[in-house]
Amino acid sequence: MTSRDLILGRIRAALGEPAPPEEQPLPRHYLTTHAPDEPAALLDLLHRNLADYRARVHRCTDVELPARIAELLATRGTRTVAVPPDLPPDWLGAVTAERLADDGTLTAARLDAVDSVVTGCALAIAETGTIVLDAGPGQGRRLLTLVPDHHVCVVRAPEQVVASVPLALPRLDPARPQTWISGPSATSDIELDRVEGVHGPRTLEVLLVTPA
Repeated sequence: MTSRDLILGRIRAALGEPAPPEEQPLPRHYLTTHAPDEPAALLDLLHRNLADYRARVHRCTDVELPARIAELLATRGTRTVAVPPDLPPDWLGAVTAERLADDGTLTAARLDAVDSVVTGCALAIAETGTIVLDAGPGQGRRLLTLVPDHHVCVVRAPEQVVASVPLALPRLDPARPQTWISGPSATSDIELDRVEGVHGPRTLEVLLVTPA
């Protein structure tokens, strides 16, 4: 089979036309992960890769979570914190800052004046140090996590930690609005001067939460 035949065959397949019998699918013997299939090792790998992307990583148990969130916000000097409407209420049980529930009235301009935002996530990918948000439970709208300068994101381990992108994709709904975050927002100009906070939070703090 020539390259031309292969390309035309893929076009026919995309159009829903049956492929000729001589066209066989290419073998794809890719590894789905390069990490050990062990929860503690995956969590350590995620921690290292998040930190490598300059995220601030913290660990705690689910019992300690409310106090740790309150501590992070107090250390930041947070006076106002935006939260998804369905964030578990006990997460903010020790927070003294004013809470602004994302009820649909928080515009970009209002969120720009908010000190911090606290959310959950859909998944975290250990091999790439990536947090995935899909506007699911406890995450809120995409706008909520792109405008405020300080984002505290809770990752529940082991159920929300996967080893690799190939293992993450089947667990995500492609119809949902996904945001993939690898560290705080950053960009570099032609001289490679790094600037953080250009199109997302300048500071990303990740809480890796394990059962007590």
